[in-house]
Amino acid sequence: MTKPGRAIVIGGSMSGLFAAHMLRQQGWDVDVFERVEELADRGAGIVAQQEIGKAFARLGIGFGDNLGVNTVPRRTFDPDGKLIGETECRQTHTAWERVYRLLRDAFPPERYHRGRRFLRVEQSADGVTAHFDDGEVLTGDLLIGADGLRSSVRAQYLPDAEPLYSGYSAWRALVNEAEISPETHRDIYLCMAFGLPPGEQFLSYPVAGPNDDLRPGHRRYNWIWYRPAEESTRLRDLLTDESGHTHAGAIPPPLIRKSVIAEMRADARRLLAPQLQEVVNLAPQPFLQTIYDFETPQMAFGRVAIVGDAAFVARPHVAAGVAKAAEDTMALADALAVEPTVEAALKSFEAQRIGIGRRIVARGRALGAYIQPERRTAEEQENALRHAGPERVMREIAVLDFLYEAAN
Repeated sequence: MTKPGRAIVIGGSMSGLFAAHMLRQQGWDVDVFERVEELADRGAGIVAQQEIGKAFARLGIGFGDNLGVNTVPRRTFDPDGKLIGETECRQTHTAWERVYRLLRDAFPPERYHRGRRFLRVEQSADGVTAHFDDGEVLTGDLLIGADGLRSSVRAQYLPDAEPLYSGYSAWRALVNEAEISPETHRDIYLCMAFGLPPGEQFLSYPVAGPNDDLRPGHRRYNWIWYRPAEESTRLRDLLTDESGHTHAGAIPPPLIRKSVIAEMRADARRLLAPQLQEVVNLAPQPFLQTIYDFETPQMAFGRVAIVGDAAFVARPHVAAGVAKAAEDTMALADALAVEPTVEAALKSFEAQRIGIGRRIVARGRALGAYIQPERRTAEEQENALRHAGPERVMREIAVLDFLYEAAN
């Protein structure tokens, strides 16, 4: 096995924290470096796939009575509010910040460094050297790039590898459970609810409330509305603030133009069931997510590895982001436990995970073809037809069974 040494983790979100915990459990000396000052208020709802629970169990991190809110029904409503499809899928839904906080609180605070911007890494046969923008230089035996979609670590080794815009964006928000009317609460709260306007997709589900509150009446409701947005016209308009400045890729929620939000709410009244309109109108500050996908041709670079969204970004329909991060880091730790050198361990890790990452990205593209404004291939056209109706959507959205079917 590789002798535990010092590991430098770039990126302090989910994948970075999972990686840091997995390595510390094996005796590694680990420091995490996060570019921004605070992450806890980011994100919205997530599906807590079983892989997340497995990772927490392996690390010995408990989450009380439940990780989130459990649901079984999935329901689709037409624009008049009529139920047009129903099935069952037992799942747990939680808030991004709940999972993040569980990981962060269990990690030594003196080893988590905020506001630290990574510049570059050098490596030799003996180790790695990381350079930061404040002039600090750190040495170690292993560097992990867990710094997300726009990974600085990945950019050093694969400068031409860029995320691909899907052709659509998503409105997202969290709504307080207590504000939802009794009638709407009865119809949609304890389920995953769908609306399928032509060429669009709306889904929603319950999650934990502020401060991880799981008491009935104190929880929240998460909704996501995927809508086509041509990159040079509509997306550009959505990302332009009141001052006329167009933001690249993402716009801070408070800077979204009021007229854009008002237009979105008006479209909800025209296209969505009354139950779904209600939760859209209750959101005080919806935010906009530009949907990309990305797949890396390589995950291991000598003594440097990339994990999580730094390596593969799938469209959110798969609901695999946090689960993928957890499984990436478990596979990395397992490889380090059995291979004789860091380099050999990272190659073994890459061989295990790169095919899975590609399948997850491909699945996201298949599920999202229905929302793309352009379908350039026969496969995209076929996928769009397959996922235009409620039966297939309810059965396949946010379900990872396809991974295990492929493995068998």
